[in-house]
Amino acid sequence: MNSTREAKMPLDKVRQMQQQAWQDPQGFWSQAAQTVTWMKPVDRVLDDSRAPFYRWFPDATLNTCYNAVDRHVEAGFGEQTAIQYVSPVTGVERAVSYGELQQQVASFAGALKGLGIVKGDRVVIYMPMIPETAVAMLACARLGAIHSVVFGGFAPPELASRIDDAQPKLVISASCGIEPSGVIPYKPLLDAALAQSQHQVDSTVIFARPQCQAELQTGRDFDWQALVDSAEPAECVEVAADDPLYILYTSGTTGRPKGVVRDNGGHAVALAWSMKAIYNIDAGDVFWAASDVGWVVGHSYIVYGPLLARATTLLYEGKPVGTPDAGAFWRIIDKYKVKSFFTAPTAIRAIKRVDAGASLLEGVDISSLQALFLAGERCDPDTLNWAADMLKVPVVDHWWQTETGWSICANPMGIAPLPIKAGSPALAVPGYQVQVLDEEGTQVAPNQSGAISIKLPLPPGTLMTLWNNDDRYRDGYLARYPGYYLTGDAGYMDEEGYLYVMGRVDDIINVAGHRLSTGRFEEVLSHHNAVAEAAVIGINDSLKGQLPLGLVVLKQGMDKDLETIKKELVALVRAEVGAVGAFKLVGVVEKLPKTRSGKILRGTMRKIANGEAVKTPATIEDPQALLVISQALAQMGLNTPEQPVLDLS
Repeated sequence: MNSTREAKMPLDKVRQMQQQAWQDPQGFWSQAAQTVTWMKPVDRVLDDSRAPFYRWFPDATLNTCYNAVDRHVEAGFGEQTAIQYVSPVTGVERAVSYGELQQQVASFAGALKGLGIVKGDRVVIYMPMIPETAVAMLACARLGAIHSVVFGGFAPPELASRIDDAQPKLVISASCGIEPSGVIPYKPLLDAALAQSQHQVDSTVIFARPQCQAELQTGRDFDWQALVDSAEPAECVEVAADDPLYILYTSGTTGRPKGVVRDNGGHAVALAWSMKAIYNIDAGDVFWAASDVGWVVGHSYIVYGPLLARATTLLYEGKPVGTPDAGAFWRIIDKYKVKSFFTAPTAIRAIKRVDAGASLLEGVDISSLQALFLAGERCDPDTLNWAADMLKVPVVDHWWQTETGWSICANPMGIAPLPIKAGSPALAVPGYQVQVLDEEGTQVAPNQSGAISIKLPLPPGTLMTLWNNDDRYRDGYLARYPGYYLTGDAGYMDEEGYLYVMGRVDDIINVAGHRLSTGRFEEVLSHHNAVAEAAVIGINDSLKGQLPLGLVVLKQGMDKDLETIKKELVALVRAEVGAVGAFKLVGVVEKLPKTRSGKILRGTMRKIANGEAVKTPATIEDPQALLVISQALAQMGLNTPEQPVLDLS
């Protein structure tokens, strides 16, 4: 059999599955739903009566926590490790079995129940990367409460905005998080957020870590362990398949967070299916997603996906480099026999920067590893090829979003591994009908760029809507091309259906896999008393993918030292957005380029900053403003001065 024929066979198999899922979604997902234990069995698979607000498995009931934990214990697998916790920042490694996890979750769910938490209540979780964070999420799912996990690195204003939107009855937190730089007390950040939020919670639960004590407010704040010690274990509550499991906030271009709503039934079916189909993980295998539970990767593939599949999930509190070195990932894969490993391209770039020759791989046995999966940002071919050369395993780029909850395009390693093309996350996963559309909504020819869109209905496991905001969901995702979901990314497909995602079509930037709103940065910069106007763009960065760059116009008559203002602006963003924003670059300019209608030309500025040639937009109000920007950015060393970046003809 020749190599061309060998390559064509998996392509044909995936295309056949794509067609099956598109043409008969009822049959395809009915079969996939058999891996989930239902309390009320599936009757209807898809409810399209309120299109474009589709619902999967609308008449069925289940409990996600039961599917992730209890059923495995009942089946005799209580001794298997469910969570392997590895924390180089504390020097602690411990295994939590499925039996232990069931006991911990049931007890904590009982504690929450004692505080009045019932089905449908919202609970915000603001915690570090410790097993108790997964316990808190699962305890909410056990009760039918809706959790909303907020990344522990967010500053109080960001946490407050999410509290105001979700309106939780309770916040669960810990006394601290731990970074390589030291201990970060969480309780003062939580107290500040609660003081800033309009919505007032009934109570908080604080998990005490030995590295930091938290001061508890009598009557509002409760100690985790004290509550658990006196709690009666709670049973799993029956919920409808289309009841919300969680709200996860993602950045909006206005700076206001968008609460993505995930259901219980479709989520369980999609993630359980994806663990084998995409990651080739079977029950008993060890899976590691080196992310954070504050992001969608942590929800889907640190907590729910691996546990639904009865795998062992590795929960890592550390960094790719510096905890203690750039060989940490490889030694952990060796020690715990990780089969599939998932991280962001940023992490691999950081390792490559420190250990380009992969000397720290010497003497380390990573033979258990069958594939490295990369997502969270565009993976440049150099990074993918370096990792493949060093690790000697397939390096699989795959593409998805907070909104979708699992892969839109991927190389299905558990079904039919496809030939890898660097720069592409391969084909659309069965269930997603991905098309590239032009401005009129017409599908473009192969290798032609356009807006990446997905024909409705989206498959199970994707967002139901935005929390308490159907209109924003419709306007932001569905209105541009009726009958399609707009991903917000631009790109093209080649002749074989491989997708190439080239960048955002809106003003979201991707910093080390974290999607952040430029609008939010601009809001903060504009609060400074010296700033008249501000614009933030994402510039290319070899390590983090993108970095935010702020351009500000100062108020007239400002005689304050420019360097002092810049330092104050950086500090202000760090305090309001958090260190996760990696905001360090600020330029002061005389004017910002705008259209005649007043829209700031961020896309044009972004091209200039990245050294790309641009033509002057026909709608620009003052073409000389682009020269001002070009000169300012050149002085910052952000474009190549000898390269002509403007065409003012």
